[in-house]
Amino acid sequence: MNINQSEALMEPPFDAAKLDRLMEEAGIDVLLATSKHNTQYLLGGYKFIFFAAMDAIGHSRYLPIVVYEKGSPDHAAYVGNRMEGGEHQNKPFWTPAVHTATWGTLDAAALAVEHLKKIGKAGARIGIEPPFLPSDARDLLASRLEGAGFVDATHTLERLRAIKTPQELQKLKLASELITDSMLATIAAAREGSTKGEIIEWLRREETNRGLHFEYCLLTLGASHNRAASPQAWAKGEVLSIDSGGNYQGYIGDLCRMGVLGEPDAELEDLLAEVESIQQAAFARIRAGASGREMIAAAEGVLKSLPSAAFTDFFCHGMGLITHEAPFLMTNHPVAYEGVDADRPLEAGMVISVETTMLHPKRGFIKLEDTLAVTNDGYEMFGNRGRGWNRGAS
Repeated sequence: MNINQSEALMEPPFDAAKLDRLMEEAGIDVLLATSKHNTQYLLGGYKFIFFAAMDAIGHSRYLPIVVYEKGSPDHAAYVGNRMEGGEHQNKPFWTPAVHTATWGTLDAAALAVEHLKKIGKAGARIGIEPPFLPSDARDLLASRLEGAGFVDATHTLERLRAIKTPQELQKLKLASELITDSMLATIAAAREGSTKGEIIEWLRREETNRGLHFEYCLLTLGASHNRAASPQAWAKGEVLSIDSGGNYQGYIGDLCRMGVLGEPDAELEDLLAEVESIQQAAFARIRAGASGREMIAAAEGVLKSLPSAAFTDFFCHGMGLITHEAPFLMTNHPVAYEGVDADRPLEAGMVISVETTMLHPKRGFIKLEDTLAVTNDGYEMFGNRGRGWNRGAS
């Protein structure tokens, strides 16, 4: 189904002027966005539910494409799966052209080529997402777009998403609040003899029942630092760390909270207080205009002064539609990318995950992870509950 909308152009659901500026800086004439997160962003939050949990179908895979020409939103197009024609009928996509006749990567790439030729951009500088463009689709684009140049647009799209709108912030806040509620309910329900597998499944149900899409749960019990699911059971006096990611309408919540089966002893209180002191040092430096490096230096300065320094680590990263996105604040620590934003000023509307992890050799995995939105005069924390020792059921 190929649809050309005859009505007046709908407004793009993103900052088109900002995207035009970023494309100009990157030397991009027309953009082909192919990742799920960026097509969702450029379509104003839309994600096709049939492929929400997988991509493969038949001998190929689902490949959504948003085509956007710099300065010409009236030339934009969406290339989607054949079943998305019904989605468009129910709630029309904003793009003037909609092509829903694909089943695989080559179908999608061929329709994108046709559209580029129609708008006179077959030989333009075309921005693509190399990590999210299958090789067969890229080969087809290159073979049918003679004279075109291909530019990596990954960074351009990351910059576009870096500052969240009030609507995005509300979704991230709700995701964080619901994950916190789910984790606290799970800790309270777990008891002596509950296995890691059982606790993770309990959390999945708690998140799902609250309207979240469950992504993962990293769980430790006792002195172990192993966060994978297993038959290991929770015992009296042992700690539990529960680190979970779930999303609300595509936006990720990612937090970690601690539990204990029984009452925490003085050593456990002191260890979690050390983790908290590092977190608070970082929080104190978060505000619009401050650099990420200031926050990192403050947290690491406190960390180095503590008795647990040898087995404790601090990390921070941007969050939004994916778990690590702009601002990129630390290099290869622990996720492998460059901390290109460490010396840039933080901006209001950015969202940051701040986490401190202690791998205690005897007491186990002790961690806090918090999500904060940068504001002009500081920050707003999402899911700000349960940051102490939460008791499991006896």
